[in-house]
Amino acid sequence: MKQFTIEEINQAIGGMIVGNSTILITGVEQISTATENQLTFIGEKKYIKSWHQSRASVAIVKNSIEIEPGQNRALLRVADADLALVQVLKMFEPEPPKCEVGIHSTAVIDSSARVGAGAAIGAGCYIGPNVVIGKGAKLYPNVTVLDDTHIGSETVVWSGTVIRERCHIGSGCIIHPNVTIGADGFGYRPSPDGRGLVKIPQIGTVEIGDGVEIGAGSCVDRGKFSATSIGDGTKIDNLVQIAHNCKIGRACVMAGQSGLAGSVTLGDGVIMGGRAIVSDHVTVGAGAKLGGNAGVISDVPPGKTVLGLPADDYRQTLRLWASLKQIPDLIQELKTNVKRNRRSKNKARGDQA
Repeated sequence: MKQFTIEEINQAIGGMIVGNSTILITGVEQISTATENQLTFIGEKKYIKSWHQSRASVAIVKNSIEIEPGQNRALLRVADADLALVQVLKMFEPEPPKCEVGIHSTAVIDSSARVGAGAAIGAGCYIGPNVVIGKGAKLYPNVTVLDDTHIGSETVVWSGTVIRERCHIGSGCIIHPNVTIGADGFGYRPSPDGRGLVKIPQIGTVEIGDGVEIGAGSCVDRGKFSATSIGDGTKIDNLVQIAHNCKIGRACVMAGQSGLAGSVTLGDGVIMGGRAIVSDHVTVGAGAKLGGNAGVISDVPPGKTVLGLPADDYRQTLRLWASLKQIPDLIQELKTNVKRNRRSKNKARGDQA
């Protein structure tokens, strides 16, 4: 079991110790479930009360938060608690599952494929003709890589992933279990007789930059022509669909169950919330944010934040949602007024009689 002194952790994150500096840290846990000798973090003022109730011995705390460590406890004050926690989690990170350097005896490697020095090819992998696997890459058991595909150095591909023909994956990528890269795009047209569908050949490829991470169960379709592309440093969550000929910029973030229809363009640094979707041939400008469940059907300017379905400026959408909450009260008020008017009319008729 890994353990570190509070001084060692503080040195790694460049913080300031407040309180007991002799504590030994044996693990990291969220504030509500942490126990003695464990470290947690406080990034917002709303967690101050939780700290007083927590059994954690140490907390990483943002400098601007006014809080005391308490008896026999300590705080590590830093400028950014989230980034400091990243460093601590790396210190406690367990070793990954073993995948020995070299080619497992049960892997099938075509004679024309090239495997770089220090690469690891796990049990049951299939590497097709003319595939290139870069130096230090790691393919866990049961990965399939089809013809003429290139995988860059130090990229990790987890079990169950299928990378189809003629795709290019950069260096330092992480492809999580059961990802499909290079599947056919979803393209059909009605047949001339009107009784069926004609499949459109998908003859393009997929090009993925360096440092890209793709979550479990996600799919990146190949282009109908040219390539579906993903820029350097983009991070994609689980169960995400990227359709044919999409162009995703650098350092974008796509949360779980989000999706892009065909030929969508995302500028650099776009952030998509969970289950956000973008209609085909739409362009989302650099730095834009799409809220969870947003349905984007028209271009989004750079830096804009949108919500709702159809997606609109987040301030307008929030006003709309607030107005919708008032509808039941307005309906009730209307019904009351109608009844009151009827009684008044009936009374007036009675007086005239």
